[in-house]
Order: sequence, then structure tokens, then C-alpha cells
Amino acid sequence: MERNDAVMPWVAIVSAAIMWIILLFLFNKETAPEPVVVDPAVVANISKEYPTVGKTVYEGACAGCHGAEGQGGVGPALAGSEKIVQDPVYVHTIIVKGKGAMPAQTQLAENEVYAVANYVLNSFGNKIEEPLTPATVAAGQSKIDPEVLKNRSRFVPDHIKLPEIFLGTFVMVLLTYGLIGLYSVWAEGQELHPGIHKVRSTPLATLAMITSIAMTVLFSVLFVRQMITDFAGWAAAEPVMPNVTAEGFYAAMILLSLAASLALYKKYFMDGEVLVEDASGEFPW
Repeated sequence: MERNDAVMPWVAIVSAAIMWIILLFLFNKETAPEPVVVDPAVVANISKEYPTVGKTVYEGACAGCHGAEGQGGVGPALAGSEKIVQDPVYVHTIIVKGKGAMPAQTQLAENEVYAVANYVLNSFGNKIEEPLTPATVAAGQSKIDPEVLKNRSRFVPDHIKLPEIFLGTFVMVLLTYGLIGLYSVWAEGQELHPGIHKVRSTPLATLAMITSIAMTVLFSVLFVRQMITDFAGWAAAEPVMPNVTAEGFYAAMILLSLAASLALYKKYFMDGEVLVEDASGEFPW
């Protein structure tokens, strides 16, 4: 009996690839930084305002947590902080968006945000060469916000929306459908012959099986090592972003290696039995 061909599984896989591209486009729109409007009046006043306006804002909104001299308290110390001097845009981001126990300072006007940011960056033993301006923030936002990357590194992002959920689910369904169809044709052939089929492995099949198992073990060890490294970095005094790309790559390779081992076992090591092919079934394979 001749099997149904593998056209529909290929159609499913191509459709899944197209939907995956659309899904990546949606994610990319969310990770793209919002454009910063540079107000010339704000730029002109920044250097003039921050010693006075910045100090007033700091004493009223910041000193209670960070200390009158930036020594820290409820909030982290700001005095002599190399971190904020090396990345002034970080100060602006925290003031505008907040972080952890610190809320976003939405009550501040734009000029007050830059004034207090520059006050912190030029006080308590801190000093930057040029004042922080909207242009500096715009340049810094050419990179994806670390908080966005942190959210994307989760197995399920916090802010995933319904279109993304729908597309992601449909991609997985189509991929599963297509891969099972292609695997079925590869493992069992274009024709089905009722009865018990004895298989005999070849030296090449045995080598491929050993290789796939060894790759599974190797990538499992690499995955565990990467997770340990990332957890240690996340818990450090100066947290380091986890290497999500490496984690995902190792995890994917573990699954692919296991899948290869199971496929080789089915094709070359496991006896099979064909009873009948239901030509009226729902699936084309």
C-alpha cells in the first residue's frame, strides 16, 4: 500500500516558518526603544540648572532613600559609584522607569529629570565629562534595554500579548504536525507492507546512534555548566545578565540529539508491525 506523500507536512513547516518570522517582528517592535525627542531648550538649560534644581529635587525626592550625601540607606549608595559614571544613561532610565523598590519618578518634569540625574552624576565624588542630555539618552537607547532582555529571557515573558500567544502556539502545532509527517515517511518508507518487519542495524547506523547519545551527554553537561555560571552571575553584587543565547542553544541541541537517537532507534534498531493504512484518516501521513 502506497503512503500519502509528504507534501502537507512540508506545507505545515513552511507555514510555521512564515509565522515565526511574523512573531519575531512583533517581539522586535516591543524591544525597539522609544524615540527620544531632543528639546533644544532643555539642552541649553541642563548645565545651568542641575547644580540648583538638581540639588533641590534630590533633597526632596531622593535623599530619604539614598542619603543626603549619596551614602545609601534604603536605596543603594550613589557616592563614588563607577557604575553610574560609566553608564550615565542608566541613571536616567532608573529615574524615569524605576527599578525594584524604587518607583518611577513620574512627578518630575523633563528638565527636573535631567537636572537631578546630572546632579547625582557630578556630586558625591562622581564626575562625568559632558552633561547627560537627551542626545546622550537617545544614543544609549540604540541598545535594547537590559530589563527587556531579562523579560525575554524568561520561558514565558511577562508581557506576552494575545497575538504572540496565538502565533507561538500555532507555530508549535504546525511544526509538530510537519515533523511527525516527515519522520513517518523517513522511518517507515513510502510504502506500507502489512506484517512484522525485522530490522538489522548497520555499522554506520550504530556509529550514528553512539554519536547522537554522546552529543546528548555533551550538551547536557554544557547546559548545566552554563546555568550554574548564569545563576552565580545573577546573584553577584554586580549582577551579570544571563547568557540566554547559550542556554537556549544547549537546550535545543539536547532535544535535537535525543530526537535523533529516538529516530535512529526506530529506523534501524526496532522491529515494527504494519496492520493497515486508513486512507480516510484526518492526517495526510
